[in-house]
Parts: sequence; C-alpha cells; structure tokens
Amino acid sequence: MPLSSGSRLGPYEIVAPLGSGGMGEVYRARDSRLARDVAIKVLPAHLSTNPDLRTRFEREARAVAALNHPHICVIHDVGREGDVDYLVMELVEGETLHDRLTKGPLPAAAALKLAFEIASALDRAHRAGIIHRDLKPSNVMTTKSGAKLMDFGLARAAAIASPASDVTQSPSMTRPLTAQGSIVGTLQYMAPEQLEGNEADARADLWAFGCVLYEMATGKRAFDGKTSASVISSIMRDEPRAMSELAPLTPPALERVVKRCLAKDPDDRWQTARDMMHEIEWVAKEGGMSTGASGLGSGSGGLGAPPSTEILAAVPRRRPRVSPAWIVAGVCALAAVAALVTRPGRDAPPAVRFTISQPPGLQDMEWPTLSPDGRLLAFVAADSTSNFRIYVREMNSLEAKPLAGTERAGRPFWSPDSRQLAYFSESALKKIAIDGGTPEVIREVRGGSDGTWGPKGIILFDGGQGDSIWRVDASGGPITGATTLDRKTERFHGWPWFLPDGEHFLFLSSKIERAESELCVGRLDSKDVKRLGPCEARAIYAAPGSILTTRIGQLIARPFDAESLEFTGEAVPIGGVVQGGPSRLAHFSASETGSYAM
Repeated sequence: MPLSSGSRLGPYEIVAPLGSGGMGEVYRARDSRLARDVAIKVLPAHLSTNPDLRTRFEREARAVAALNHPHICVIHDVGREGDVDYLVMELVEGETLHDRLTKGPLPAAAALKLAFEIASALDRAHRAGIIHRDLKPSNVMTTKSGAKLMDFGLARAAAIASPASDVTQSPSMTRPLTAQGSIVGTLQYMAPEQLEGNEADARADLWAFGCVLYEMATGKRAFDGKTSASVISSIMRDEPRAMSELAPLTPPALERVVKRCLAKDPDDRWQTARDMMHEIEWVAKEGGMSTGASGLGSGSGGLGAPPSTEILAAVPRRRPRVSPAWIVAGVCALAAVAALVTRPGRDAPPAVRFTISQPPGLQDMEWPTLSPDGRLLAFVAADSTSNFRIYVREMNSLEAKPLAGTERAGRPFWSPDSRQLAYFSESALKKIAIDGGTPEVIREVRGGSDGTWGPKGIILFDGGQGDSIWRVDASGGPITGATTLDRKTERFHGWPWFLPDGEHFLFLSSKIERAESELCVGRLDSKDVKRLGPCEARAIYAAPGSILTTRIGQLIARPFDAESLEFTGEAVPIGGVVQGGPSRLAHFSASETGSYAM
C-alpha cells in the first residue's frame, strides 16, 4: 500500500512520493534526528517474509554504504517498521538518464563526461567486490555535480526469492531459469552470460555500461525488439548497428570502446572498469575534451588563464598495469643502445633486464617512475582496503614503503636531486620528501596531470583539455604560461619533460585536423617552439643522449643532441610492448644513470 504524506517509518517522516520501480517505491522524507531531507525506498514485500533474505540484503546494503564515492548514491540507513522494510538514501536532485534520453542523444562531450563518472563508480565498487547487476539509464541520475549511480549492488539481493514471472511479460527479470543461477537485471542491458543464467562477474556490468554508452551517444538502444524473445535473440546473436550510422559525429575511438564492451565472450571485453575508464579519458583527450569536474566540452576544465580562487578537481590520466610486474633494464641498458645507434658494428656493453614483482598486499601498481639517480622506484598502488597512495622502493630492496599523506595521488614525478616527489591530488600540486614528513601544497590548481621538475627549481605541467603547458616555482608562487596554444591548429599541449639544461623542454602538440601529435621543444624564456616531427606518445630525454617514446606501442630510443636540439640517428627498439601504448599514456620512465622501467 502506498504511504501517505505525514506517515512515519522510524525517525523518518514521509513527505511525498518520488517514483517506483523494480526495487520498490521511493519517497521524499525528512530525517527528524538530523533535520535533513532523504530518499526512502520501501522494499518489495517478499523481503519481509524471509529473515535470511532480509539479513543478506542488509549485509549488502552495508557494503554499498561503505563505498563512499562521489558518483554512487549514498546509503544512510536500513530499517524496518512493522512489516515494512526500507532503505534510506541520499536525496539526489536531478533527472534520470532515462528521462534525459527521451529528449534525444547526448552531445559527445556530455556522453563522455557521464561515461567517465559511471566507469569510475563501477571501478570503485568492483574493487570492493560489489557488482551492480542492473546498470541501466533509469538507475543513473544526472545532477549538477555529475552522475549518481543508484541501486548499486542491491539488485541481486532483492531478486533472490522474488516471485516467479513469465519471461515474456516483463523486461525486468528475476526468475531462476537454470540450476546454475538466476537472471537478475533489465533485459535490454543484460549480458549473454546473464541470459544463460550463469553467475555474472564484473564484466557483465561492463556489457551493460556499453549498452548505456551506446544509447547516450545515439539515442537508440543497442539491442531492442518487439518482444522479450526478440530482444534476447538480438543480444545472443546480433551486433548492434554502427554508432556512426546513427550519430555521424561519433568519435571512432568511442565506437571502439563500446564495441569492446559488447563482446559476446566476457574474455574479449574490457577486463576491468579502470581499464575502460582511462580509455574513455584518452578518447576525451583525443577529441580535445575533458573528463574533469568542470564538465566535458564546457571549456572550463582546464586552466585557460592563470588559476584564481576557483578550484576544480584534477583527474589523473593514468591507466593500470595489466601485468603485476614491471620489466626494468639495468644501468648499462641505454648506454648499450647509444653505442649501437652511434657506433654501428662495434661491440656494445651488455644490457641486463630483470623483473620487479608486485609487492605483497598491494594491487593495481601504476606508473613506474625511476628517480634521476636510478636508486629508487616510485609508483602508485592500492592496499588491501583499495586506498591508493605513493610507494617508494629502493632498487636494492624488496620492500616498498608508503608515503603517508599521499592518498589519491596521481602521476608522481621526481625532483632533480631524487629527494622529493611532486604529484597532483585534491585540486592541488603537492610535494613530499621521500624520507618522511608532511606533504606541502605548492599551488592550488584547476587542472593538471603530468609534470616535470627541472634543475633550476621550475615545475612544468599540462593543464586541462584545450590548454598549453604551465610553469610554477617548486617553492610556490604564481602560475604562468610556458607555451602558447595555436587554437586554429592545435587541440592542446601536454606531457612536458625538461632537457638537461633546465631551460629547454619537450612536449607534445595535438593537432586539430589530423589525429596525430607532434614532438616539440619549448624554452622557458621564450614562446618560440622547435618542431621535431610526428610522435605517437609521450617522450622523455634519457641519458646518455636519447629520446624515448613508443612506436606502435613498442619502446624505442632515438639518439638526440640536447645542445643542437637535433636527432642524430634513427630510432631502435629497446623493449617490448609498453602498457598504455600506442596511446599517448605510454608507461615508462628512465634515470640519468641509463636505466629504464616499463
């Protein structure tokens, strides 16, 4: 029976109905204890008749409540009043994505922004062992602050022991079909393995995500039909219509993301939401858009001008390792390469390679960063509670030590003396001494992902989408421009790297008309730029005189004279396939002693 205005469930007074769905009726209510408005969901009646089921539901609700993610609806409480079970949630003001899509497809920038936020919510939940199982547009709220994912992880708990229903009558299916398990979810967004009644893992959420992203970009469902049977047949056998046919301006890279989400075999899909999240971010950057808090395509995601008091969250452009180890070449490796490319036919010193395994208790190691002196390796990793922070490991040690206070850090980079690390976190550029101490804020920033710390105490970093390279003193002070963007021909400047003189620096220029980047050399005291030619990915200078980058995803070295700013030979391969390559996010680093990590 619907609840009337003024009725109470424990300390909560019902104000007005908000809607209903497969998970129950939703009401606006007032929390009399904390004097705040909340949303109350009255749960299906079958939960009340089964104590074991109710206990399981409460257990799963507590797990979701612990997620604490900006794009997951917060659960405040679970209660029971008489024979009514209810869930108390954050009151989210906005409209559902389903309602928004009735007006037509989203612009590419808005679709990518929402997609990034949904993917980050999935990543957080999957790391905690929680699968949504019913991701669909009606379970996504669009608000001024971004996406909010609703009913996270609760669909399965609510579905167990649900009354059987005819599969042909309702697109929302909870009836057990096979002895292997139950179908839980909404038909048009269900993965093939769910339709077969198999136990679904996190990759079923990635399938549903692909369906949602397809619909956001085209305004049409990826799989549809006049009956449930025809929808099931389409999901099991058909490929969705090409997105570019329905929305001609769809970026090809975005269509590839969706196509991989919708692979029939789970092993052929993205394997983690984090992989998918950072691929979406790369697609956004390729298109000159931002996945930052300011919104894609809004033009306010980057610096645009020296920062003021307006502070927006920075989104680190990083992507996790697929393998739980890094290959690290010994100190003579780059010297061996230099000998081969500058003195053909002569014997080169041997290169030594070895593997650093993932330290016990850590997961998702990201971005191996060698110190300039070659003694230390810094990286970001998650502990057993899924908290990310910076770790530092001596090359002659088996232990990696966490740097306290570096939670939520992204892309650390070294000071020239190898004693400090700089990084972006919580809308600020920070630094920390590796021997301990409290992180210091160098400057609050409105964007920033990759940086380089020069020998003269200057830090360069790239801003948000559509931005150039920016500079700030490592001791603090104002932020000023280091390069000038040609907005007629260039999308953005990114990935700065100082050359040995501390005056010149490498950076990439992304072109508007061609899907390529150009490697350039800038100078601190001038806006003049020297262009070195096309470059696939980020590039760094490495002793004893080479530029490292990737070619078709493989690490290569090309000899380079840092004084004349000229290449002096052809590139040679020096390693295997780099994670993140051939995208511009290629993961590798090098020291001044001639070693490299990838």
